[in-house]
Amino acid sequence: MPRFDAYAPDFLENPYPTYALLRAAGPFFYDDQWDLLFFTRHADVRAMLRDRRFGRDARHVVPMAQLDQTALARERPMAYPNWTHFIRGSFMDMEPPAHTRIRRLVQAAFSRRSAESYRRRMEETANTLLDRMLEKGSAEAIADYATPIPLVMISELMGVPAEDQMHLVDWSTAIVRLFDERCTAEEGAAAEEATIEFVEYLRHMMASRTDMPREDLVTALMEAEIEGERLNADEVVATSILALNASHEATVQAIGNGLIALAHDQGEFQRLRVEPDLMKTAVDELLRFDTPLQMFERWVLEDTDWAGTHLRRGTKIGLLLGSANHDDEVFAEPERLNLGRQENPHISFGGGTHYCVGAPLARVELEVAVSCFARRVTDFELATDRLERPESLVFRGVRSLPVAMSG
Repeated sequence: MPRFDAYAPDFLENPYPTYALLRAAGPFFYDDQWDLLFFTRHADVRAMLRDRRFGRDARHVVPMAQLDQTALARERPMAYPNWTHFIRGSFMDMEPPAHTRIRRLVQAAFSRRSAESYRRRMEETANTLLDRMLEKGSAEAIADYATPIPLVMISELMGVPAEDQMHLVDWSTAIVRLFDERCTAEEGAAAEEATIEFVEYLRHMMASRTDMPREDLVTALMEAEIEGERLNADEVVATSILALNASHEATVQAIGNGLIALAHDQGEFQRLRVEPDLMKTAVDELLRFDTPLQMFERWVLEDTDWAGTHLRRGTKIGLLLGSANHDDEVFAEPERLNLGRQENPHISFGGGTHYCVGAPLARVELEVAVSCFARRVTDFELATDRLERPESLVFRGVRSLPVAMSG
């Protein structure tokens, strides 16, 4: 079996050669650091995301005593009760019918139509940022470009004033760190504190919306009603936090990963510049080529035989989306960036019941960021030989992205 170390520097820099070896060796492998059986191939990962024998929560069908206690402790750490209640208490980690109820209330705010309504504002933001970057001839592209574009959208969607927007970034960055097995006690405490601060902020916002409703997501969640049901206060808070994390954190990394891919393949970057109509397929290809969300976990909800192995109810499995998106049984020349790729059934947004509700927004954000960049920038290159990557198997990205550029 090929060596798998999710936190080795060479793997963090480029996991895809290791994934290719693992797929060739078999459809799954066990990792003792995560204590999970990981599935690597597109056919299995795609099918398991859609199979109702696997879910984000198992407590509704499996007695607590029969759940894998190691996996449960990592998912719902007792040391961080606010994080566990509000982050793991969002509809993302629920199963139907509770998941269905809240998702229906949220879906309209994250539709393609809603996303398109923010396009002009995001384009204005992107071009203003590019004016500064091009005048200087260099930039730190995560802080100076990838972060502000989705931040404008989600802040306006939620009704957060400009002076508070960077708090959202800090809270989101701290909160999502706790999803990874490598999270330290210090990072866990920071995630708990960020959750407490964000919850307090949202409760103040909800109080003001009670007296003075506005055209924003928080007000919409407070007022939403389907068949006589409404969200309670904690559900509004949890859903609002999820909206930020889902539509901001992964999108920032998607933009950053996309710029890195284009910097490494100047031929495709110049192709996009002269063929702007490629943008629709380019978004999917950039999401496939270097997937910002690399791994999802799922509970086994009933005893299941899969790919020649027995999966016991109450245990967890890991689904390696990054590996599946490079499966040469599905994608021709998967290691080649091809912005015009027509057959592209990538699974970067998950699948099935838990398919990413923010996918339409993420597509528009990535489309705006990359298209504006390609239209304004004639040449650019990375201004470092070594990118600093967070130690994470879940989120793939960079902490900073120094570039030199001209237009």
